[in-house]
This record gives sequence, structure tokens and C-alpha cells, in this order.
Amino acid sequence: MATPSRTPTALTHAAFKLVFRPVDMVARLVFDLEISGRELVPKSGPVVMAANHLSLIDPPFLGLCVRRNVRYLALDDLYGRSRFFDGLTLFFGAIPISRERPTHGPMRAALEDLESGGVVGVFPEGGRVPAWGDNEPRQGAAWLSMRTGAPLVPVAINGTQGTLSFSEPRVRRTAVRVWANEPLYPEDYADRIDPLGAMMEDWRKALDRHLAPYFAA
Repeated sequence: MATPSRTPTALTHAAFKLVFRPVDMVARLVFDLEISGRELVPKSGPVVMAANHLSLIDPPFLGLCVRRNVRYLALDDLYGRSRFFDGLTLFFGAIPISRERPTHGPMRAALEDLESGGVVGVFPEGGRVPAWGDNEPRQGAAWLSMRTGAPLVPVAINGTQGTLSFSEPRVRRTAVRVWANEPLYPEDYADRIDPLGAMMEDWRKALDRHLAPYFAA
């Protein structure tokens, strides 16, 4: 049975503002967190944040990068194991999406949030991966950007493979580095033969500049 999403309310956004600074401070202490490029992320209006995905803990770091409440497209097989996880992520607006079932409903919820000026977080690799470069990016992030006119911000995350990942399933202290890159604007791809593919190729190149040194064969 599909897990329904919940539209964020004024209480959701107020709660995010309340917990942002404490979570940011704890993350810097526990995970030796460094975030670069925050100034590149639009401070208002619709934004698609698209990051690589090494660990279950990546979404909070993406949220700290943008400093705004983010609605994440999250695989629905993560749900049903922990009432705390389910309640917390759904309260903040996570949009469960299935691996097998049609994705019209979740994508429509994401579109509606962007059209109202919100932020949607996407992991184009389609789920956690053991290492950067293992999966070809899917085009959902570019599709959302093209449909709404929202800029797509490529975000590279490294270090989270050391905690709650395939290689390290336990919670461990690790150094995390996050890089936000220059936004990609959908109008710049309008004349391409394959606009979605071209946009996601630029997303891949932006992340590769930061991540390739850590995952070179």
C-alpha cells in the first residue's frame, strides 16, 4: 500500500526554522560538516535540489545546504519500519514514491509544491548507491525543472558513505563535505535535441568535479 504524502503547513515551516540552527550546529560537531556554495542557492522561489545519494542521512545535509524546508522524493520502501521516521519525514513534507508503481501522484505533488514557490529535493541516482558513478542519473529532476521553470541546483555530498550506507550500516562519526553548484536554468536547454538528457549530463559533470577524486578506480 502506498504511503501518502502530507502537504507542509505553516507549522511545518515554523518548525523547520526553529530546528535549523540546532541541527546545523550538531551536524558540524558530530559530522565535522563543511558546506560550500550556500550563496549560490536561490533564497526564494521554486528550486529543485538534486544530489548524489550515498547514505540514509543525506537528506538532512541537503536541507542544511538550502536553509529552507525541502520536500524530498523518497522511496516508499523506507516507510513502515519506524513510526518515528515515518512521522518526522512526512511532517516535513517528504513525498513517498514507488520503485514499481506509477509515479504520477508523487510527481504531481512535487510540481504543485514548486509551483507554489517551494523546494523539492531529488536524488537522481534513484536510491542509495555504494559509490558515486555507479548509477546513471534519472531525468526526474530535470523534468520538474523544465515543467515549472525552477532552477536545478546540483549538490555533491561526500563522506556520508561512512555512516548509514551500504558499506557502513551503523551510525558512525564521519567528515561530511557538501558542495552546492551554480544553478542550471531550464531555458538554457530549450533548444537542445534532448533537453532533459543535456541538463542531467551537466548535473553529472558538476558533481563529478567534486566527487571523482574520492571515487577514482
